[in-house]
Amino acid sequence: MGLNDSVHAAFSLLLSGDVELWQIVWISVKTSLLGMLVAAPPALVLGYLIGTRVFPGRRIVIWLTQAALSLPTVLIGLLLVMMLSRQGPMGSLQWLFSQPGIVFGDALILLPLLIALTLAAVQATDPRIAETAIAHGASGWRLMCTVLHEARFSVMVAAVNGFGRVISEVGCALMVGGNIAGDTRTIPTAIALETSKGEFSQGIALGLILMAIALVINAAMLLLQGNAGSSMGA
Repeated sequence: MGLNDSVHAAFSLLLSGDVELWQIVWISVKTSLLGMLVAAPPALVLGYLIGTRVFPGRRIVIWLTQAALSLPTVLIGLLLVMMLSRQGPMGSLQWLFSQPGIVFGDALILLPLLIALTLAAVQATDPRIAETAIAHGASGWRLMCTVLHEARFSVMVAAVNGFGRVISEVGCALMVGGNIAGDTRTIPTAIALETSKGEFSQGIALGLILMAIALVINAAMLLLQGNAGSSMGA
């Protein structure tokens, strides 16, 4: 099949509502969102604490968090395979080659990214906001909520950025999920499989969907950054 035929077949798949195609998209979106929901709460708390507390080894913690951003996702996948295998410490969960395993992998990929971006957002907030909250008797929990609310646009940009990263990653999802049709096959792993077989129509269709998701994500980031700028200028 030539390139023109593959592109035509790809658009036919998109317009026909192909069940297999849209099932792959749904699995990708669902596991990425669940990974975000798992990673976001601890990441927000840790990012806030690292950004506002002084403790021994703080610089090392920040260094390790930033270093974790550079870890290849395939390495995270390898570590998870060893942990989730039958002989591994988490083997009893039976998450290997399952959607919960992909969600767990996405959460681990997201955790250092969200911590680092939350840390940067917290450090960029006006310190007078925390001082005012303390002067009004805010408790530790209330103080954290106040600071994070002030940094909400930057935190939301971090979340959108993180979602874009995990929905497009292939290494961890392939190793932990196993690329099982109808269960753990995501957009990137399906593209890798189809192109390796020389069948480009589904790969092109999924690639177009991934590009559309990327455009929506970047539009959301620009909108949030614009709101943040307007809020600061007000």
